[in-house]
Amino acid sequence: MNVTPSDDYTLQVAFDNGERGTLDMKPYLDFGVFQRLKDRNAFKRVRVSFDTVEWDSGIDLDPEFVYEKCRRGSAQ
Repeated sequence: MNVTPSDDYTLQVAFDNGERGTLDMKPYLDFGVFQRLKDRNAFKRVRVSFDTVEWDSGIDLDPEFVYEKCRRGSAQ
């Protein structure tokens, strides 16, 4: 998996199976620990670790959630 943050609080995700998708994080930024990601610099410090998406602030996402919530498109 590979993840790239965008300025509009979306994540471009490339999965190991060749699929690609966009995960819109905006709906989650007003809740709990996700509020920390409203800081664009914090949001951009995203990475893949142990097959999931995580930020250096300690926030992480369940791999199944990432896969399910991505608007998927075919690999290019």
